[in-house]
Amino acid sequence: MALAAVPPEPQRLVYLGTPAMAVPPLEALVDAGWDVAAVVTRADAKRGRGGHLSPSPVKAAAADLGLPVLHRVDEALGFDADLGVVVAYGALVRRPVLERLPMVNLHFSLLPRWRGAAPVERALLAGDRETGVCLMQLEEDLDTGPVFARRVVPIGARATAAELRAELVGAGTALLLETLRNGLRDPEPQRGEPTYAHKLDPAELRLDWEQSAGVLDRVVRVGGAWTTVRGRRLKILEAVPDAGVVDRPGEAGALDGAQDGVVVGTGDGSLRLVTVQPEGRGPMAAEAWVNGARLEPHERLGS
Repeated sequence: MALAAVPPEPQRLVYLGTPAMAVPPLEALVDAGWDVAAVVTRADAKRGRGGHLSPSPVKAAAADLGLPVLHRVDEALGFDADLGVVVAYGALVRRPVLERLPMVNLHFSLLPRWRGAAPVERALLAGDRETGVCLMQLEEDLDTGPVFARRVVPIGARATAAELRAELVGAGTALLLETLRNGLRDPEPQRGEPTYAHKLDPAELRLDWEQSAGVLDRVVRVGGAWTTVRGRRLKILEAVPDAGVVDRPGEAGALDGAQDGVVVGTGDGSLRLVTVQPEGRGPMAAEAWVNGARLEPHERLGS
């Protein structure tokens, strides 16, 4: 069977989403008067140090809005909706459901660049100067459907992943409401060479001090960057490339005591640490950490 056709002017919706970034579009749809019949989200998961089961942010928001909450996509077929709206749901929707209920997906990249789970982080790591949002028809394959509307969002020179994500959510929410209001007509096939935004592995966020300061800066701005000191993990929460020191061969990972602040040599240039978090402790100014650590001259970050 063919996939169900997307109605140009849907009236009754079901909403599929899970993380916090999927909450604003849901709330905006309800505030704008759309008939959201039910919300589908991932099952409760263990969150936080206690390991207790907690609802997803979308489930919590749906409860506040008084909307029925489902954990199985096929249950949405019983709500007589004519369109599903998907925002960061976190799982593929299989063909038997899409044959009966058409769906659109709000994706946070300019497709076909960065299909997949981590488009915001991958765009930042790659040094892209712009990204955006697309509203596309959902297909069974990963982010392959034709696009109804898109909006370009520049990536600021010092943007973090959290800041960029918030900007994209705002742009995407506006695009979703505008496109539904004007009608879902004439989607265009994706054009260009696809790239894939695979989920980040924590090992990718380990700072390799042989890389350039610019590359390391992007890793820090993604969030979760870390290195090691005396065999213990040190999170780097905030840092900036330091223009005062360049081309430091043989000193990758070394702290420059001649500089004001905490400056670390890299494979090309240096990185000034601003906020760090030692293992087992809270965030602190890098200067406070280095004063307490009392590293020997021969010690290197990453060793």
